[in-house]
Amino acid sequence: MTPAVAARFVLATCFLVLLFNGGARFAIGLLLPPMEEELTWTRSELSLNVTLFMVLSAAVLFFVGVLVDRVGAGAVLGAGVLVSAIGLGSMSLVEHPWQALLFYGVLFALGSAGTSVTPVGVLLSRWYPHRLGMANSIAISGMGLGQLLVISALTAQLASIGWRGSFLALGAATLVCILPVVLVARRTAIPAADLGREAGTLREALASRRLWALLVIYAICGFQVFLMATHVVAFAVDEGVGALLAGNMLAFMGLTGLGGVLLTGLLNDRFGPVLPTVICFALRTVLFAVLLVSREPAVIVGMVLLFGVTFWITAPLTIVFGREIAAMSLLGTVTGLITMVHHSVGGLGALFGGAIFDAYGAYDGAFVLMLVLSVIALALSLALLPRGRARPPGGAA
Repeated sequence: MTPAVAARFVLATCFLVLLFNGGARFAIGLLLPPMEEELTWTRSELSLNVTLFMVLSAAVLFFVGVLVDRVGAGAVLGAGVLVSAIGLGSMSLVEHPWQALLFYGVLFALGSAGTSVTPVGVLLSRWYPHRLGMANSIAISGMGLGQLLVISALTAQLASIGWRGSFLALGAATLVCILPVVLVARRTAIPAADLGREAGTLREALASRRLWALLVIYAICGFQVFLMATHVVAFAVDEGVGALLAGNMLAFMGLTGLGGVLLTGLLNDRFGPVLPTVICFALRTVLFAVLLVSREPAVIVGMVLLFGVTFWITAPLTIVFGREIAAMSLLGTVTGLITMVHHSVGGLGALFGGAIFDAYGAYDGAFVLMLVLSVIALALSLALLPRGRARPPGGAA
């Protein structure tokens, strides 16, 4: 296979991996209500599975980045797909909370970390060194499309196969459809890429004020994304939105996210990664302010779909920000660190949403906090804007 064909095949593989990763990861938001009804668990107990998933996968992401730097992204992706399939399929068997914690919170967390944007971004940085923003956005758009396709399919079949059948179908599809493609892509030779900085230490990267600002920004982003993804269907149903519409609303949030992430790639390659980040939190500030004023079903649906535009914006920018800060030999480690913070705080967001609802019977306090956090992230993003005109690190050559 020619280098051009190989590059496209690798990009398509990364797209498919993230399509199933995104669809499976956010399916819990759809499956939470029927699980709650059958198992008679509280929303806090159910949310704890998401919290463990996020915290563990976040902690592992740092080591995933180190493994990518040492053994290669292909090996990490293959192992991640296999473990994800086992964890998801096993969820169809749960009867007790500890089983869900093991299968979803541990096994699926490990698999999801291995098929995350960290190994994908590092792999693509070698195949698309001068158009990394757009290539990474195309791959990560698979997460938005996966959220649309997978959750739409599960919504349509949920009444007939139930939440147990849904988990079993997710595990089987991951094993049959994704693992063979990843194994083929792993055997494709990776080209040498001149990406600039080739020497450096983790201590030097950690001395960067820009890195610490990004860690706070990504922490806020993760908190908001996973609180919304875990609780938005239940919130919408509580406010009078029909269950079918609420499920499809979550699915179509992935479609609007698809447009947002592709626009992010274009903006990054033209202006750099900061401008899309500013746009993300400016829009979230407006949306959460509106939600605190009105709870009409039409407003909720519109707000959720617009929030979806921001859903994936920061994901393709992680590798671009990482290239600004770290040497190529540490790219997986630094991007793994940033994503680790995003995911671990995201798990706290999922748990916080459940705890607020259990304590007050509503999500009002959660949305107030979301508004405050949006303003803080917007201010930090604006502080990252360059003072002078410079070629963006991920821009086209």
